[in-house]
Amino acid sequence: MRRLFGTDGVRGLANGELLTPELAVAVSASAARVLAAHDRSHRPVAVVGRDPRASGEMLEAAVVAGLTSAGADAVRVGVVPTPAVAHLVAEQGADLGVMISASHNPMPDNGIKLFAAGGHKLPDDVELEIEAGLTPPPTRPTGAAVGRVRDLPDAIARYGAHLVAATPVSLAGLRVVVDCAHGAASVAAPEAYAKAGADVVALNASPDGLNINDGVGSTHLGPLREAVVAHGADLGIAHDGDADRCLAVDARGNDVDGDHIMAVLAIAMRDAGELVDDTLVATVMSNLGLHLAMRAQNITLRTTGVGDRYVLEDLRAGGYSLGGEQSGHVVLPGYATTGDGLLTAMRLMARMVTTGSSLAELAGVMTSLPQVLVNVPVGDKDTVAASESVRVAVAEAEAALGDTGRVLLRPSGTEQLVRVMVEAPTAETAEQTAAGLAEVVAAAS
Repeated sequence: MRRLFGTDGVRGLANGELLTPELAVAVSASAARVLAAHDRSHRPVAVVGRDPRASGEMLEAAVVAGLTSAGADAVRVGVVPTPAVAHLVAEQGADLGVMISASHNPMPDNGIKLFAAGGHKLPDDVELEIEAGLTPPPTRPTGAAVGRVRDLPDAIARYGAHLVAATPVSLAGLRVVVDCAHGAASVAAPEAYAKAGADVVALNASPDGLNINDGVGSTHLGPLREAVVAHGADLGIAHDGDADRCLAVDARGNDVDGDHIMAVLAIAMRDAGELVDDTLVATVMSNLGLHLAMRAQNITLRTTGVGDRYVLEDLRAGGYSLGGEQSGHVVLPGYATTGDGLLTAMRLMARMVTTGSSLAELAGVMTSLPQVLVNVPVGDKDTVAASESVRVAVAEAEAALGDTGRVLLRPSGTEQLVRVMVEAPTAETAEQTAAGLAEVVAAAS
């Protein structure tokens, strides 16, 4: 039986085969029971938030029912970004955080993500305990032992105040267009950026429960590019559905991805004495250009496996202060326990104000090498990826590229695919190398 929890909670088609209200009740009730068993000194308290997709209303009701049926109190914070839930868990001294969101996925999907006390990612062993306890016990709390429910109407204001406090300078003088993806950032992002002093143009900030991520947000930058140029803005910021990610667009409409954002923030934090051990943590998918840029700045770049959980593990193990992914998921442990797209954007804008430089000038510290990714369907991804013919082909490609490029070949974590990623000095070389390796992989299947 496969694990219920993936790398980012439970996710699937809402009200479909997996992610049902019954499962939401069972998971939240089990989480409450596990927490109560770990600490019997008080009644567990859980913060519950969601993004605006329609199924979130149904799943929120189920989660709250599950928590209270197991004797936990629920604090509903409404539609807020995922990092807001993590922050409020710590601020409220809660034992658990529940975020109902499928991030950048299409509207019909949804998910349940759990945070431990302090707003940290729930440990794997606790997730396993929760999975093991999905069957309800023979007796349940009754009377006064049943959990209670309350709302936190100023949740967004509390989170916004935290963001402004974490921004080192006023953002006055900057005009920013923010694409909220009709998602969880629709109120929080424009308010926070404005409170920090920026002139804000809100884009796609009218969620109706059905339009989240629909051709907008961090996975569809076209509307943002056009709006930045049309409004004469200094930059554009794009969030995903739950606002734990941030991508940017400069004043000329050029994309600024997570690698460039991390490069800018790493240098800013190094200059301010905030970059612990002058070290940045990123995944193996970050562009070779980031490696070269950090080397030129005498900043150490540590790499992890693909996924924010591995970045978080390395950050915590080494006590480092900055990490993230090319996708725009950036973690600043000194200010947040998880990726926070709003915090990332505000720190990026603060660097523009502090230096008096445009985003294009700041992002110019890094030049991305052409990158090609090919997904090859195979019968047995692990066997094919480890085969001798593939190993030899990769070694030959790496030798041909030398220091001017790199090859990353790995089995997919969720599908029967082998992913072939090649970076090279030219797009033509990258495409030819990737195509050649893809043929070898297909032949080995």
